[in-house]
Amino acid sequence: MLFHSSIRKELTRSFGATLVVLFTIVLTMMLIRTLGQASSGKVNPQEILLILGYTVMGRMPTLLTLALFVSIVSTLSRMYRDSEMTIWLASGQSLRHVVVPVLRFIWPIVLIIGTLQLFAWPWSNQQIAQFKERFERRSDLDRVAPGQFRESSDGRRVFFIEKDALPGTGRNVFVHTLGTDGSESITSAQSGRLEWNNDRQFLLLSDGQRLDIGTDGQSLTLSEFKTYGIEVNQSRNGPTFGLPNQARGTLDLLAQPSTAALAELGWRLGLIITAFNLALLAVAITHNTPRAAKGGQLMTALLAFAVYYNMVNVTKSWVASGRVDVWSGMVALHLPVLLLSLLVLWMRQENLRLRDWLVRKPQSMKAGA
Repeated sequence: MLFHSSIRKELTRSFGATLVVLFTIVLTMMLIRTLGQASSGKVNPQEILLILGYTVMGRMPTLLTLALFVSIVSTLSRMYRDSEMTIWLASGQSLRHVVVPVLRFIWPIVLIIGTLQLFAWPWSNQQIAQFKERFERRSDLDRVAPGQFRESSDGRRVFFIEKDALPGTGRNVFVHTLGTDGSESITSAQSGRLEWNNDRQFLLLSDGQRLDIGTDGQSLTLSEFKTYGIEVNQSRNGPTFGLPNQARGTLDLLAQPSTAALAELGWRLGLIITAFNLALLAVAITHNTPRAAKGGQLMTALLAFAVYYNMVNVTKSWVASGRVDVWSGMVALHLPVLLLSLLVLWMRQENLRLRDWLVRKPQSMKAGA
């Protein structure tokens, strides 16, 4: 049918352009955020592109949902503004015929959103968590860059070392240590090497001296040594961090249905329902307003998306805290939006306004009396 095909073509062009713009904006924001994490020592600078790719992959369901919503609103707004929709409606088409091509257009996108949300989202978060875990479990000397002062993992040591060509060795070593009782020690040596002893890593310094400063800041002790050992890492294979619920697979959440796991599961399913409800809501709130501002409907749509998306996150926090049940929270949030969209569509189909409907009902009751 010409009417259906024309709407789907318009939606496809608008959706592609909107997705490219949103993807560019989010990619820039995520790049700035990832660079900030790398500069603060939270992620490996050599893995920035991988972490950026996984981060953007995890944000794709939200991007697709927003792009789908904006494309429907902008396309129908343009058709109303150019009187194209008026011509179609005057030629025998109704608002019900508009919903059909929109639903045929959105179902593959909603299917992609569901696949990404249920499988790609936890997998990307799992990969990012593994990158961060591996970076955090590196030894203190692995954090040191040649010619730079770097802190240890506990923040109580500052290292400076010039690494040699041989792995595990270095020269011109400087170590500043802050004790738990407030004392300080400054150790310098001509060379050092790494050795393991019963899963404990030591930095063995050669030909150096150590200056100990007491807690009062006045007592000083200077000593020279031929060989001196400093423990820099307590375990070669330290304990692994538990994966957060965002990084757990959907089947894993179903197998261990704790409160937090159900909250995460309800959030994933809720975003899929959100994409479908927003598509119907976009058709419902887009109408012919010739005197309205050009971007008024789009701003209203973006406000509705922000409120709806934030309510999904609020419901997730309520479920995680045990205030509401996961299924009750999903029904209480998504069902009213669906019913409201259908009600507005029906009222527009019957050419009814809310004010007329409220006024007509008391008058009809009075006439019957």
